Parts: sequence; C-alpha cells; structure tokens
Amino acid sequence: MDSSAHHARAWEQLAAELGRPLTPGYFERGFGLKNERIIPEILGWAVDESEVSRISRRKEQLYREALRAGGLSLLPGVRSFLDALRERGIPCAVGSSSHRRNIEAALELLDLEGFQAMITAEDVSAGKPDPEVFLLAARSIAVPPSRCVVFEDVPAGVEAAHRGGMKAVAVTTTHPERALSRADVVVHRLDELSPANLEELVDAAGEEDRAS
Repeated sequence: MDSSAHHARAWEQLAAELGRPLTPGYFERGFGLKNERIIPEILGWAVDESEVSRISRRKEQLYREALRAGGLSLLPGVRSFLDALRERGIPCAVGSSSHRRNIEAALELLDLEGFQAMITAEDVSAGKPDPEVFLLAARSIAVPPSRCVVFEDVPAGVEAAHRGGMKAVAVTTTHPERALSRADVVVHRLDELSPANLEELVDAAGEEDRAS
C-alpha cells in the first residue's frame, strides 16, 4: 500500500491549522522518521515534548481521516505475494514508524490479515535508520535477524534493515531504483519475487557468513 499521499495531505492540513510553514523537502527528509523527530528537527514547529506530542497526535488524527475519506488501494502484487508466504508457512510481521491506530485502520480498509506481529511507533524509542523496529519485529516472531527479509520503500528503511543484520528488498513505490540501490534486491512490485527467492537470499547470506 502507498499511503504517502494521505500523509502529505495530513501535514498540509495541520500546517494550515497551526499557521506554520512546511519546510521545503520536509516530506522526503521525514520518510521513515517518527513525528517526534520530524516536528522539532525538520519542521521546527516545537521542541517542548508535550507540545510535540500534541501536534503529533493531531497529525495522525488528520491522517486517519484522510485515509478513510480517500480510501486506500493495495499495490499490485501484494496480496498474491502475502498469500504465497502464508501457504509456505513463512511468518510475517509489520514493522513501521507509523502509529498503531494508523496501521490497524489501513489493514482494515485493505482487508489484510495474517501478520503474526505488529511493531509500531508506540513500541520503539528510535526511528529508522535505527534498526530497533525491525529487531523487535524479528524477536516477536522468533526469527533470527539473519533469517529475516525486510521490505522497504525508503533508503532509511534499507539502512535500518542492514544495521539490524537483515536482508532488504526495496520496492520502487515512493523512490526511484537509483535511490534504493543499497538494497539487496530492488523490485517494482512484490510478485516479481517468490518465497523461494527469499529463502535463497537468506541462505546465500548464511553461506557468506560461514565462509568469512
């Protein structure tokens, strides 16, 4: 799913409500970061913790309103890919810097289920490129990081996966292929891959580790 347009709309509405400017390039710079960093460091709207929290909650409320009003479409190939993983018994977790209520609303709108765990902004203290969110997700499904594959659409997410000792598959939904070149694999849609491809990816990584 690509919810970036809904997030952008929410920031624009919030800026209008607060009478604050949006810093040029704020959206691209904030990809994958928690609001607690975006608001003080990128937008410069507030530094007081309680005020940052208040602004953050309002932004997420506006996002959910935009989500429900505008709807959300599943990206091509996602459902069939998730179905293939489920058939193979491969555990899946959601690891996101978004708030839990946002993820739950999106999954409900898309009628997606089958995730064994969900790690969201409320569960972590550091946003990407820190690997905390992915390491917690791996722990929650009892899979070693070296056997995990992260699916990302932003460079900070790819970096976070690698910092956590995981492989990264980048999908070109929000960034062009050249911006995601540090990923282990770059695809335009998930059904370019199969569960066997993922197993080959982590198996190859294990052989490299043993050889070193």
